Order: sequence, then C-alpha cells, then structure tokens
Amino acid sequence: MIARQEPSEGPLACGVSGLSVFAMKKGLIGRKLGMTRIYNEAGEMMPVTVIEAGPCTVLQIRTAETDGYDALQLGFEDARPHRSTKPLIGHAAAAGTGPKRVLREVRQDGPTDHAVGDVLTVGLFEEGQIKHVDVTGVSKGRGFSGVMRRHGFGGQRASHGVERKHRSPGSIGGSAPLGRGRSVRKGKRMPGQFGNVRCTARNQILVSVDAEKNLLVIRGSVPGHNGGLVLVRESVIG
Repeated sequence: MIARQEPSEGPLACGVSGLSVFAMKKGLIGRKLGMTRIYNEAGEMMPVTVIEAGPCTVLQIRTAETDGYDALQLGFEDARPHRSTKPLIGHAAAAGTGPKRVLREVRQDGPTDHAVGDVLTVGLFEEGQIKHVDVTGVSKGRGFSGVMRRHGFGGQRASHGVERKHRSPGSIGGSAPLGRGRSVRKGKRMPGQFGNVRCTARNQILVSVDAEKNLLVIRGSVPGHNGGLVLVRESVIG
C-alpha cells in the first residue's frame, strides 16, 4: 500500500445543453467494518474487506474558475451542533443539512452536474459498473519498531558467536565523509515510528455492492483499523 499523491485521470466529456460536462469521478467517505471471506462461483475462498460507505452530502462544489481546481466536498456522519462550530454549522446549513463530522474532497476532471445538497450513496459504484477502487486511510500505528519489523531485515546470524544482537541492524556505514564530517545518509533504514501514516491501496477489486445497507465488499485488505475512516474512489483503471 503506497501512494502519497493521488493521480489524475483523463476526462470523459459529454455534451449537455451545449456545455462540456465531464463524467463524475465516483467517491464516498466510509468506515472500515472489518475483514471476512466469501466464496466465488468456482468455490474458491476470497478474503474481502467490508466498508460502510455513505450516504454523503455534497456540501460544496469547487470549480477551476473560483478555486483553481474542480472537486466535490462531501460530508459524512451527522455531528451534534454543540460539538461543532458556528462556521461549520453555517457551511452545512447552506447545503440544507446539519453539521457533519467528516469532510473530504473528491477531485474531478472538470465541471460536474451535481448540486449542493445532493446525497450520494453506494449506488454510484453500482450504476457506474465500477470494477476497481482506490481506498485511502490511515494505516495502523505500530509504535517504535525495530528494523526487522519495520523494514523486513533478516537480522544477525543465530550462531554461537552472536551475543544478544540477533535483531539488530548491524553496521550503518556512518564513517563515509559527506562533506560535513562523519554522518549517516538521510533516509537510512533504521528503527523508528512504524505505521500511522496516510496511504492508499490502489486498484482493489470491487466484489459487490449492497445498496440497502450501504456496504461495499472489496477484495483484499485496506489501510486502517476496524472502524477507521476511509475514502473510497473510482480507480484509475475503472
């Protein structure tokens, strides 16, 4: 699971009332419920992740003319007014809804035909016959970890001559001059904080959509712990 920057896809334009309106890039905010297994028609076991996505309300439409880019701002899960702020309450009221706990933006390739106040559900993925999705979330935090767990090092030999150094990284090559005296090169793989970073699982297969329960069943694992927030978007390859 990698990716720090989301890619841009090519536009799919269609003429509407003489204007060039681009096809909407599907995306929803949701929560990861957990993993399970299902069986396909051939009887093969398939590990899947279940995500409760939406419904999401369109709170704002950003355009290239006013904001420099095109995007839909979505709100997910109602928040109690006393746990929100007056600016956020007023921002949501302009869309005809209450304050939301989570706000995210889904980039678009161009103008969209959606309006402020529209409610988006998992039916977007079903109607568009989406087969692959990108899922963005915050990975599980592993705390301060050694090189074997953090980077997959093999460790030292488990022989008689190695005393209590089996999981150490070994030499870090800090004696080579770099113009500033002896130091370690930036980016050297060493022990440190592992996990708890924003990452994206790309091109995951969308197995099924349950419109009644707002569920997406995605093959494989996605970032984050059970109950964590995720952003599910249409993949680059569709």
